[in-house]
Amino acid sequence: MINRRTFGKVLGLATVASLAGPAASAATTSQAASFASLKQVKAGLLDIGYAEAGPAHGPVVICLHGWPYDIHSFVDVAPLLAAQGYRVIVPYLRGHGTTRFLSAKTFRNAQQSAIALDIIALMDALKIEKAVLAGFDWGSRTADIIAALWPQRCKALVSVSGYLITNLEANLSPLPPKAEYAWWYQYYFATERGKLAMENKDKRHDLTRLVWDTVSPTWDFDDATFERTAAAFENPDYAAIVIHNYRWRLSLADGERRYDGLEKRLAARPVIKVPTITLDAERDPFTAPGDGSSYREMFTGAYEHRTLAGIGHNLPQEAPAAFAKAVVDVDHF
Repeated sequence: MINRRTFGKVLGLATVASLAGPAASAATTSQAASFASLKQVKAGLLDIGYAEAGPAHGPVVICLHGWPYDIHSFVDVAPLLAAQGYRVIVPYLRGHGTTRFLSAKTFRNAQQSAIALDIIALMDALKIEKAVLAGFDWGSRTADIIAALWPQRCKALVSVSGYLITNLEANLSPLPPKAEYAWWYQYYFATERGKLAMENKDKRHDLTRLVWDTVSPTWDFDDATFERTAAAFENPDYAAIVIHNYRWRLSLADGERRYDGLEKRLAARPVIKVPTITLDAERDPFTAPGDGSSYREMFTGAYEHRTLAGIGHNLPQEAPAAFAKAVVDVDHF
């Protein structure tokens, strides 16, 4: 059993620094450290690339990244959890890094239920019955779906930005102008120009860097940190997956009929009953107002909400100690 007091001693000043604000936490990511090695496993429709840290028989934490990011959002989180005896699994989502489709004939689908099933397949392939799931952005949505539809596979949940399960009908309604402005790239990707930009290496590079700069306005990362992650965008399916994801959310692209049953269940807004900590990043333009109140009713089990002052969208990489602490804390609810 992992002891919270021991964890606190190990983190020490690092936790305080991460919670204190962006200037303190930025030091964690000023050098482009990396995972020691990557593994591959065939799971479902994919050959999934993933990093692993910690003891092979420790309690499992699966960390799930968002867009435009990759596994390195957790490069400083993983060793903190591994030091406490956790087996940490950090997979590349479909279309990212070393993850590949097993068949060239498989539709490059990025609807939410398909991505969630990738992680269920990964757990099956690695013989992981149950895990703490922790993520942000696409990763939060994926973890939320598994917690809602397959709670027997989710021991506990850390979800940045709260309840992110997509409701296609609700997405047809306009947001307040300021919120729409933050989603500029979603609407760009709805156009042929946006698709061509994602397929062009140089334009893709500059577009994703712009997103990093704008959604994490206080994160003082260096060029090497971005380039380490940008390498994951060279996956041959990256543009197709990203474009389909955002077009599907706006009902501009179809999903696959095989997932209709799951999407129908998700459209009903299932509550999440597993122990949960939700995290909001104060400087993230996508953080909903109300300090978590807008989604509180969707979590009916043991629950806590935390807001991190001075932190932007890439919360695990900007405040790794705070993210790791949330994982350990929720595991002890």
